[in-house]
Amino acid sequence: MAQNLLSKTQETVTAALSQATEALSLDKDTPVPAGETYYIDKEAGSDTDGDGSQSKPYQSVLGAFIARGENITPLEKVTKEDQSSSWEPATASSVKKAKKGYAGHLQKQARAEEQKKKAEAEGTAKREAELKKLEDSKKIVLVEPATLAARIKIGKAVEKRGERVRIFGWVHRLRQQGGMTFIVLRDGTGYLQCVLSGDLSQTYDALTLTLESTIQITGVIAALPEGKTAPDGHELAADWWAVVGKAPGGEEHFLNQVSPERAPDALADARHLVIRGETSSSILKVRAALLKGFRASYERLGLLEVTPPCMVQTQVEGGSTLFSFDYYGAPAYLTQSSQLYLETCLPSLGDVFCIQESFRAEKSHTRRHLSEYTHVEAELAFLTFDDLMTHIEELICSTIDSLLEDPKTKALIDSLWPKGESFTPPSRPFMRMDYRDAIKYLNEHNITRPGEDGVEGPHVVGDDIAEAAERKMTDQIGKPIFLMKFPMEIKSFYMQRCDGDRAFTESCDLLMPNVGEIVGGSMRIFDLPELLAAYKREGIDSTPYYWYSDQRKYGTSPHGGYGLGVERLLAWLLNRHTVRECSLYPRWTGRATP
Repeated sequence: MAQNLLSKTQETVTAALSQATEALSLDKDTPVPAGETYYIDKEAGSDTDGDGSQSKPYQSVLGAFIARGENITPLEKVTKEDQSSSWEPATASSVKKAKKGYAGHLQKQARAEEQKKKAEAEGTAKREAELKKLEDSKKIVLVEPATLAARIKIGKAVEKRGERVRIFGWVHRLRQQGGMTFIVLRDGTGYLQCVLSGDLSQTYDALTLTLESTIQITGVIAALPEGKTAPDGHELAADWWAVVGKAPGGEEHFLNQVSPERAPDALADARHLVIRGETSSSILKVRAALLKGFRASYERLGLLEVTPPCMVQTQVEGGSTLFSFDYYGAPAYLTQSSQLYLETCLPSLGDVFCIQESFRAEKSHTRRHLSEYTHVEAELAFLTFDDLMTHIEELICSTIDSLLEDPKTKALIDSLWPKGESFTPPSRPFMRMDYRDAIKYLNEHNITRPGEDGVEGPHVVGDDIAEAAERKMTDQIGKPIFLMKFPMEIKSFYMQRCDGDRAFTESCDLLMPNVGEIVGGSMRIFDLPELLAAYKREGIDSTPYYWYSDQRKYGTSPHGGYGLGVERLLAWLLNRHTVRECSLYPRWTGRATP
């Protein structure tokens, strides 16, 4: 079939070249051709948009020939000295020149047609060869060797070098080269390069394999020679393999679902597929290591983990950010914080912590807000405000240090930073800045805030410093800051007031460069009359808080605590632009799927 197409192509080309040769065989007395009349205007005509009429003339005789053929009568517009014009037959020389150009045009067309036909013939031959190869591949049957193969996870591959193993996983990368198929397999514990050769790479499944298909494969793992690279420096030479589940190709191909060019909402809808990528999976692995590190640090510091409820009937951070629901006919909320419950554990369990989800119904679309986030919270008894900040500093620094001391975790962290950059752990002690000194700094460095009239102006004591101003100050200073002793009016009802300065509270926010606040903490009111007065001042009915008030009634104690946002800390640690990247399935305003 392909040979027939080539024969027809040659005949077509021969005829076209003959026509072009005849067009070139002109002597200098060639007469002006006779035929249908078309008009040419060198000044106002167009060879692309003209149709040869007087109102839409061509620009050249060659243009007219190309559009209408050479058997026409071309009339050119001639302008005389008195600026009058008329349509005159084209001169013999211009016709001859145009015929020569037209012959070249025909030759060019013939060559293009020849190339097109040749490509079509070759394409047909190639497709026929590929179809034959696919049909032949269906006849290849792989027989699994009888030799025992130990089933392992990729994470154990280094330990099993030189042994025959069986591994299940997802096709993470795929390429065919020189009759061989190279697969990078993924199973969540690592990546492994696998090589299919001989009949293994010629089966129908091998020729039609797609990314994210699941396979099982057997063979021997061996270290790569110097100069070659692959994950963990080794590869598996397969002796048998089989498809477990084939992923689709075509329009449904995996890469089409997770392309960075897709709209953000579409990528959010495909989050279940996005997390298969190396960046997202690395973030989630570091997240797991971070939570493990927090628990190890708390154990070393002597705190006990507890699990407070997420369904509550009291507020912690104000009613405007509560998610409410009907609880068997009574109003209830998703917790904003486990703080109040942690405080009740101090008399019986000592210092305690929890790692749980908290919920804030803030209709905020900033890159540092989520409606549901992982909250590391702790409460400690019989300590001072300075002790509390020292404890927070120790917790964060020791946990970060433990991550960087682990080679695998450090490699993941480094992979998430741009080439040539890396995370720099904070140095101790953290800077401690009084709220009033921060107001002074902002004004001295011309970091303004919008007034009630919308006009930018200086900060004043009593302002709830906006996120943008807070971050700008922190980025300028370039190191962690404990911003402390906020005015009573802008903080929660339960915060202890400063001795000798009752208008301010023993409260602190830990600010990190490039991300802002990651920890909020304070000493808690431990005097019962003062707590009851705080309820009244804030317009809170104290009745539902009877159990919280009882902590002051039945043996009170100076105590304090804090809450740390895991996603914000990860954004700082991993150089992420938004906290949404640091959550498995992030929730924000309008987003609760998948």
